[in-house]
Amino acid sequence: MELVPRRRLELVTGRAHPELAEEIAACLGVTLGDTNLREFPDSELHCRYGNSIRGVDLFIVQTHAAPVNDSIMEMLIMIDAAKRASAKRITAVCPYYGYSRQDRKSTGREPITAKLVADLLSAAGADRVVSVDLHSGQIQGFFDGPVDHLTAAPVLLDYLRREQGEGAVIVAPDAGRVKVAERFSQMLGANLALVHKARADDLSDTVEARQIVGRVAGRCCVVIDDMIGTASTVCAAAERLVEEGATDVWAMATHALLSGQALDRLKAAPISRVIVTNTLPLPPERRIDKIEVISVAKIIADAIDAVFEDTSVSEIFGGQNLL
Repeated sequence: MELVPRRRLELVTGRAHPELAEEIAACLGVTLGDTNLREFPDSELHCRYGNSIRGVDLFIVQTHAAPVNDSIMEMLIMIDAAKRASAKRITAVCPYYGYSRQDRKSTGREPITAKLVADLLSAAGADRVVSVDLHSGQIQGFFDGPVDHLTAAPVLLDYLRREQGEGAVIVAPDAGRVKVAERFSQMLGANLALVHKARADDLSDTVEARQIVGRVAGRCCVVIDDMIGTASTVCAAAERLVEEGATDVWAMATHALLSGQALDRLKAAPISRVIVTNTLPLPPERRIDKIEVISVAKIIADAIDAVFEDTSVSEIFGGQNLL
């Protein structure tokens, strides 16, 4: 007896950011599957897929939004349930990858939690991981299986071309983002500048922008970063840029964590626009007038389609999705 193999794509989501998953599903032209997620009285999580997923190519969308530990645990449980339900291939789609900032030991007796999360996903049964703008490229090496590293650069660049043209100066807020800022400046034909940043210590919320490298006087400056956490880095950079004669300052980042006093800092900072993507949920009450949200659903949907069809993901970005 000979059987012709059939392939079926199934897309499901956790509860961290269902709006993004629904956008992705609409781009793919599919309906989200039912995971029947619920909590027991003692707060333990339970998952039971509503339909058979035996032999399917399953994509589990769950951004690691706050509370991060709950989001990650929920994803692990969905992966484990899918593995035990005989899904053929399980892809963990993490638009924002939690614990990514702890990707090395900066002092003694510290964990490397980016590696720990990678191990947890693999142990749960994930065959592949898809994520957007990892904090550092080295995180890909923490996985034994394939990692599709996407970037929000196409939608961010389209925004800058539409709103700024070639008149902006692209600014790296610290040395770690120089390569990304340089790529943006090359694609836009714009000038590049760098902020020399100093932090009291790795856990400190206080940042000092000591010096600007590059010409910013009389120009609109766009500070590019992968995430805005407490906003101390981007706000310190903006204040220093204005002191150096910048006429306007925009902040642009993929992940809008906006934790702690971030919103208060952004309100008070000399920043006219904060452009972020929807890799993390941002409820209306936290969307101050300065914030503009751009969707990355189409980028993630194209990557999921490429993985399902076994075609190249990097071709979606013209090979420009590597850090």
